[in-house]
Formats: sequence, C-alpha cells, structure tokens
Amino acid sequence: MWRWTRDLVRTSPSRIAALPQPSLKTLDSQYRFHRCAYRSASRPSLSIWRRKKEMGKEGLIAAKELKRLRSDPVRFDRFMRSSVSRLLRSDLVSVLAEFQRQDQVFLSMKLYDVVRKEIWYRPDMYFYRDMLMMLARNKKVDETKRVWEDLKREEVLFDQHTFGDIVRAFLDGGLPSEAMDIYEEMRRSPDPPLSLPYRVILKGLLPYPELREKVKDDFLELFPGMIVYDPPEDLFEDEDGRTESEDD
Repeated sequence: MWRWTRDLVRTSPSRIAALPQPSLKTLDSQYRFHRCAYRSASRPSLSIWRRKKEMGKEGLIAAKELKRLRSDPVRFDRFMRSSVSRLLRSDLVSVLAEFQRQDQVFLSMKLYDVVRKEIWYRPDMYFYRDMLMMLARNKKVDETKRVWEDLKREEVLFDQHTFGDIVRAFLDGGLPSEAMDIYEEMRRSPDPPLSLPYRVILKGLLPYPELREKVKDDFLELFPGMIVYDPPEDLFEDEDGRTESEDD
C-alpha cells in the first residue's frame, strides 16, 4: 500500500491525465446506487401498530390472567405491576390489539395507559386510530374524550383517510355529536382535503339528513366539479314503516 502511494505521488501530471477516467454512465450508476442506499437507510420503518401482531406465550398468559382478575381490583393491580409491565413490546402490542378486537374496553384502557408509559413509546396515528375505533363501536364517550385529549397533547395528526374512517365509525356507532366534533377537527387539519373521506362520511350520515346537508355543502365547496348522490327522500320512511309492521 505504501509503495503504491509513493509511486502515485511520483507520477507526473501527464501520466495521471493518461490514466483511464470513469465514463459518465459509470458515474451516474454509482450515484444512483449511493442515492438508493441512502434512501433505504433513511426510510422510516413501518409503524408497530400496523405490523402483523403475533402473541407469544407470555402475552397469552397475561391476556388470560387479566380477563380472569378484572373483577378483583387488588389482584388485578398487583398483576399489572408484576407481570404486564415486564412484557416484551411485541407481546404488549399484541395483547392490546386482541382486547380491542374483542371490544374489551376496560382492559384496553388499562393497557393503553401502560403502553404510553413505556420507554419505547412514541406518539403514533395508528395507535390512537385503533383506540378510537374500538371506543366508537362501544359508544364510550368519556373514554373517547380522554383519548382525544391525549392525542391533542401529543400533537398527533391524522391524515384525511384516517379522519374519514374515524368519523364514520362514530356515526355507525350511533354517536353523531362526537362524529361531528371529529369532523370539525378534520376540517381544520393542515392535511389537504380529499374527496373519498368526505364520501365515506356522507354515506354514514344518511340517517342524519340535517348533518349530511352541512357536510354536503362543505364537500361541494371544496370539490365544485363533483356530484353527490342523494338517496330517495322516502328511503328511511319505508324502512321505519317496515320495522313497525314487523313489531306488530
């Protein structure tokens, strides 16, 4: 190595100029390679709340014990401190996801608090989305307000598609007031508006014609070239009459 460096220093400028120079095509290929490598290294990893959740043995035991001990506050709290706090991140995430799937509101809220205290926790849009969707299905207004305050405090921002899904979940859950509160947050969002989330919300607002008119006006103001389908006015009257006849 030293001999090669010494010879290179002694080489005259004319001989250096005669050395083979890399072509533009070669330089371009090298640049693209390094750029792709940099982008791959800097690209953010997939959110842990969107990954496939597989519960390990410890997670299965913890989920079973939490469901068994929920009626005994003292033993429940002791188990939370001694065992749940020691779960691996993957098991804790999986147990919370399973409780959300089963609509176990009490247990989900307990694990929600545990997760937010973990050293690895980072505010995440999908974490809050899953909590709000579960609370909407179960018509839990107080818990919804608490979770919403937490995400606002942590400055979590939803994209337009996620906003649309959450508003629709609250409409389907029979909570139009809470749905419209979230809709107003969507309107104030810095994320550019998209037509599809509005259509999702408009479809969920069919049982609420007055609220639907408001969102429809907003939609036509934002997207003046688009058309909104309006169902027949007697659609829900027919359904109400059919329900009454079945009850008789």
